[in-house]
Amino acid sequence: MDSYSSWLNSFLVRFRLSANLFLSQFEPLALLLAPLLTLFIARLLHSLLSVIHEKGLKATVLVLFMSSIKLVPGVQSYIDAEKQKVVDKLQSGSKSKREHWRTELPTTGLGVGVIEEMKDVKSNDADWKGKCSGTVYIGGSESEGHFSLINEASSMFAHTNPLHLDVFQSVARFEAEVVAMTADLLGSKEKASGGQVCGNMTSGGTESILLAVKTSRDYMKAKKGITRPEMIIAESAHSAYDKAAQYFNIKLRRVPVNKEFKADVKAIRKQINRKTILIVGSAPGYPHGIIDPIEELGKLADSYGICLHVDLCLGGFVLPFARKLGYPIPPFDFTVRGVTSISADVHKYGLAPKGTSVVLYRNHDIRKHQFVAVTEWSGGLYVSPTIAGSRPGGVIAGAWAAMMSLGQQGYLENTRKIMEVSKMIQKGIKEIPELFIIGNPDMTIVAFGSAVLDIFEVNDIMSGKGWHLNALQRPNSIHICVTLQHVPVVDAFLQDLREAVQTVKENPGPISGGLAPIYGAAGKMPDRGMVQDLLVNYMDGTC
Repeated sequence: MDSYSSWLNSFLVRFRLSANLFLSQFEPLALLLAPLLTLFIARLLHSLLSVIHEKGLKATVLVLFMSSIKLVPGVQSYIDAEKQKVVDKLQSGSKSKREHWRTELPTTGLGVGVIEEMKDVKSNDADWKGKCSGTVYIGGSESEGHFSLINEASSMFAHTNPLHLDVFQSVARFEAEVVAMTADLLGSKEKASGGQVCGNMTSGGTESILLAVKTSRDYMKAKKGITRPEMIIAESAHSAYDKAAQYFNIKLRRVPVNKEFKADVKAIRKQINRKTILIVGSAPGYPHGIIDPIEELGKLADSYGICLHVDLCLGGFVLPFARKLGYPIPPFDFTVRGVTSISADVHKYGLAPKGTSVVLYRNHDIRKHQFVAVTEWSGGLYVSPTIAGSRPGGVIAGAWAAMMSLGQQGYLENTRKIMEVSKMIQKGIKEIPELFIIGNPDMTIVAFGSAVLDIFEVNDIMSGKGWHLNALQRPNSIHICVTLQHVPVVDAFLQDLREAVQTVKENPGPISGGLAPIYGAAGKMPDRGMVQDLLVNYMDGTC
């Protein structure tokens, strides 16, 4: 042992002498700065690798290139000026309209005269009757029929707030029954659901999705200890998931759709890792009206022990009845093993007042992670089920009235009408040789593009005819979301579409005041950060 210690001491002495001799060649300041510089470079490389991991090599190189270009004197100011031109174009004169908007309370109130002023302001709204993609899902005029019924029901409870359960017990009952009836439509009574489906009403599809994502995050943290969560969506999934990722600090992985424009299960599987908390399926997806393979996604989620949210915001009150009518609707609800949460909008095809949606969970163990409970507030003990504290009881009552007044037979009849109109539109578009339908729509959204025309120019012509359609990208296309408003005007829509295509065919090129050049340029612009800036600047100037 003594010989080993002697050898070790001798080795350390020789090593120290050699190291000191080597380091004596360098300035002391250099020796001091070298570790700091090494640490700085290591941090820089770590940040770069993190960005590459998050955005991909191509996107990262593009960002670095654009950042370098902007350092050239004058380039940044030129880009800002060009962006402002685009923003001004998008706003299309809305700023001038805002010049006449009130900025302070009137000195003397208008009293009941305010109703007349409201009618005057309302008269400037666009003609939405039968002309809008989605937007208004109830048929007929707003002063009669189902419109009148839900308006009366809502106004009867306009003063109520379900935050005060002990005071407004009627609204508490309405909400519970809306949730239960919606859950029943989506498989809660089937044995495969587990018999514990529960949920809450929200202000709309976005809040339902936000809550489902937040709940999944917290549930998976408790279940698996995941503290740096990630979720995976198809690029056709709603933008509310991007919002949820930003709000709740979740890394979002987006994968392309397959050739059928459905969520690509194999691509999603490749993205799953130990941080994954949630995958998403849509039934149908907003862009193309196509149902994702929910059964396959359910098996995937179940095998990895992660959550699966199904976005039924559009399909929740249509698909159950379309199936009863004989349409080939694949499984999509809680009867699919692996589905942990569902969002369904009552204010779409549930034909309820705007501001009503439902978020559902497979069981209470999952849903309890949605709630916020506060124990240390001087105002007392506090617990809240949704993002909002106070909520309008009127729209909850209106949703209950809508569902109770229509019943299953009412929804069946409405579904029959809109599905038939959807098929008529698909047939009409197929008969226009310059157009093609995106994928194979499963429900009431029909997306279409063109290989020979600028589809955004067609959209501009349709806008000039009073139609409000939705512009899409990847691929460039437009869609119409069929509602009961379109039942009496389907022939007029197809006729106007044929004329718009012919006009663009004979006179290609953007029309004066049209937005086709902007939509086209945005789709081709490689710097997506610049497109994001455009959208933010546009929103900043309009709200």
